[in-house]
Amino acid sequence: MKKNLFVTCLFFLLLTANVNWAQPLKLKNAVVIAQFDKSEDRYALEVTITELLTQYKIKAMPSLNLLKQGADASVLVDDTLQRDLKTAGYDTYLVVNVRGYDRTFKPATQNISFAQMLDMTSIYHLYRDEATSVSFEFTFFRNNEVVHRNVLKCGNISDRNSVLKRFRKKLPKIIEKSWK
Repeated sequence: MKKNLFVTCLFFLLLTANVNWAQPLKLKNAVVIAQFDKSEDRYALEVTITELLTQYKIKAMPSLNLLKQGADASVLVDDTLQRDLKTAGYDTYLVVNVRGYDRTFKPATQNISFAQMLDMTSIYHLYRDEATSVSFEFTFFRNNEVVHRNVLKCGNISDRNSVLKRFRKKLPKIIEKSWK
């Protein structure tokens, strides 16, 4: 009897802990941060995401507007900059990176801080030769804590341009389904 009660309580605890991941984010604004080594990849994704969010009437700004060329994204953790962004109407940070190639990935489950996420380096590039698909992970932060995650898989790719084309085509579905 005690085991059944324990298992039932554990099940409900896990269920309620994951409810936030299944509910829509209700995104109103976002600072978009793409984690890539190549500046052209960062620029391409940040601008693409910002344009798509703006089309959905979500206030968005690429991090490249805040950082000096070649600056480390960890500068965004600075209290003064975060306070200035909050005053300007930004309280959500969207970090996007490549999760991997040629597999079905699920969003990460570990809770890390915004600073830890920005300190991570991406080991993957926007496109890799002989890859047939690429999975992007979107991690949203508010008050320096993870509030939502999504994975977007772009399949049937052959080069960098096809990745960007598929990304631009598939992202609106995720915005409508779980971000708005």
